[in-house]
Order: sequence, then structure tokens, then C-alpha cells
Amino acid sequence: MFAVIKTGGRQYRVVPDDVLEVGKIEGEVGTIIQLTEVLVVGGDTPILGLPTVAGASVAVEVLDHKRGPKVIAFKKRRRKNSRRKRGYRDEITVLRISEILTDNAKPTKGPRPKREKVVKEPAKEEADAA
Repeated sequence: MFAVIKTGGRQYRVVPDDVLEVGKIEGEVGTIIQLTEVLVVGGDTPILGLPTVAGASVAVEVLDHKRGPKVIAFKKRRRKNSRRKRGYRDEITVLRISEILTDNAKPTKGPRPKREKVVKEPAKEEADAA
């Protein structure tokens, strides 16, 4: 099953467990939020929205908030000694698609537990040799 969602003025085709970067969305890291602007729900019998599918939503988990790459807007008018340099970085939210919901259903899956970092212990053989 897939869905086409619209967020931040762009459209994305998503399936469960996809990770994507979208424009900044309000929400704490690790929480589940619902995106309700679903344009198409696909599967065996696709459902097209006019303009959105009624009762459909996509549950997403917020993984991270970060900033995108630098974009430099440089303008120069030759022979006029006129130069303008301006730059910016977009605010980005990284999302993981939890599930695609229809018929006004509520999300059933919670956020995934974070993996704990494994700390390697120094080898005993090296300690004995020293």
C-alpha cells in the first residue's frame, strides 16, 4: 500500500518505513504526528481524492530536525561594480512513515525505541601484554 501526501507545498509518494526529509514540521523528536493531506491511497483499488481523500491520513514519526545545505544566491552585473551575495539554509524535518490510515483510524504503532550505543571494552589480552 502506498500514499501520495502533500506537505510544505510538495508532494511525496510514501510507503510504510520510508524515511524522507520535508520542510520543517512542528513536533518533538520521537513523537507520532498525523499528516491529513492525502491525495491518493494506492493498493489493489486506488482511491483518488478530490482534492484529498476523506478520512485518510499518514502517521509519521519525527526522527530529527536539522538544517539543509547552504544555498548561495549570487548576482553580478558585469562592468557595473555591482555584486550581491546572499545565502540561506532551509529548516528540515526527517520523518519515518509509520503507517497509512483510512476511515478516520487512529495510529496503532508508537515510536520505535532508540538503539543503544554499544561500548567496546578494551581487550584483556592487550592489558596483560602491557
